[in-house]
Amino acid sequence: MARFLEDLIPPGRKKPWHPRTAATCLLPEPRRPSLRTQNLGEGRDSAGGVVYGGGAWISQFRRGRLRAYATRTTGGGADGRACSGGAGPGPAGAMAKTVAYFYDPDVGNFHYGAGHPMKPHRLALTHSLVLHYGLYKKMIVFKPYQASQHDMCRFHSEDYIDFLQRVSPTNMQGFTKSLNAFNVGDDCPVFPGLFEFCSRYTGASLQGATQLNNKICDIAINWAGGLHHAKKFEASGFCYVNDIVIGILELLKYHPRVLYIDIDIHHGDGVQEAFYLTDRVMTVSFHKYGNYFFPGTGDMYEVGAESGRYYCLNVPLRDGIDDQSYKHLFQPVINQVVDFYQPTCIVLQCGADSLGCDRLGCFNLSIRGHGECVEYVKSFNIPLLVLGGGGYTVRNVARCWTYETSLLVEEAISEELPYSEYFEYFAPDFTLHPDVSTRIENQNSRQYLDQIRQTIFENLKMLNHAPSVQIHDVPADLLTYDRTDEADAEERGPEENYSRPEAPNEFYDGDHDNDKESDVEI
Repeated sequence: MARFLEDLIPPGRKKPWHPRTAATCLLPEPRRPSLRTQNLGEGRDSAGGVVYGGGAWISQFRRGRLRAYATRTTGGGADGRACSGGAGPGPAGAMAKTVAYFYDPDVGNFHYGAGHPMKPHRLALTHSLVLHYGLYKKMIVFKPYQASQHDMCRFHSEDYIDFLQRVSPTNMQGFTKSLNAFNVGDDCPVFPGLFEFCSRYTGASLQGATQLNNKICDIAINWAGGLHHAKKFEASGFCYVNDIVIGILELLKYHPRVLYIDIDIHHGDGVQEAFYLTDRVMTVSFHKYGNYFFPGTGDMYEVGAESGRYYCLNVPLRDGIDDQSYKHLFQPVINQVVDFYQPTCIVLQCGADSLGCDRLGCFNLSIRGHGECVEYVKSFNIPLLVLGGGGYTVRNVARCWTYETSLLVEEAISEELPYSEYFEYFAPDFTLHPDVSTRIENQNSRQYLDQIRQTIFENLKMLNHAPSVQIHDVPADLLTYDRTDEADAEERGPEENYSRPEAPNEFYDGDHDNDKESDVEI
């Protein structure tokens, strides 16, 4: 695997290898667009700003060890799993899945800077809704592992990760050359706790992959992850460390074929670039393309190279696509991909900037339409790692990912939002499915969509059906779940209890428990 990663960069190159330098269909080099400056006036979030502290519920985490609100669902999991990797979708709810949910109580407190559209605080809003809807009762909730510098260097270069670890707002003036070399500064600013932020979201994706490998769960959710633009040698598009690539590398220890699906409005260029030369990972990205829209890659004719030729699928879309048009393309394409490629694990990036009214987006998907994609991928009954991604209208991102969490645990939730510390963020309607449609015209004609689908299906016919992997030694797991040699749980510190689920309602005794601490009646 290490040799494969080294081979991604041709000898002598200091800059990251780009797929268009090797693809047969060369495209004119576009201007380097900025993600930060696109469509900032469209659907601006009225909530505004990042609230430090994360609300009263997060403060409860800081008083002691992890409050893990956990109840295993029945019928799936390590012993009796319905995750065979079949070629077609199964009936919804045919067998309950074991769902692992990763949330770090501090990840929502980081701040990219004043006026920056990326707001990690959206994660605190999402988790608050997950909590108050009671969805935690259907999942195993973990405080995730924090990735080390060594973990990040499984994909990224050592000098780049070392730079991220050392740079800070107070010393960045001494790193002028490095800032330019690693593309850090504008879209990807230096902010307090930068490396710690990367460590937290990357560790959650890595732990989710490890749990899928060990059959601890059938579905792993990390809404903090999905930062798909980061490259081996540089930051890009608000992304510093590519947790998706690192998670997939972990999955490849056990899975011969991993399918990556990206429904963010921006092309998943960082993931595509990492696996452009291999058939072990198939990447499928649905995104806006053209008119210098960030990142400027993702043409339909970027199909992979060498052994990875035709294992890269791009679905370039135009402005204003709605639920019906998206579904018309998404479901048949994914169905064909799964049928041809036969993946043994799927990674789904659920960027919410493809919703209507997003600050940086120009699509017209509703929250239900976005969720239909997640539900459809889940229906294949293949082990699934679900990640976040883009999304810049904070209140709608929280609604979307909460709704998709409910779909993954197969729990119906009410249209009326439950009261929480962030209730006023969702004014004036306070509903789960507000109207997010815009006046942007749908420029994706049926003829255009059919042409894309036909081209993609022709490319799929060029695949070697379900490529196999030769017998080899499996590398050691990053994390181990054999706890027979550990100290007693009461004797070890809170930092060692990051992945031990507590008993149901151990720290939270229902809505009447206003301080969210379990009370003992005397």
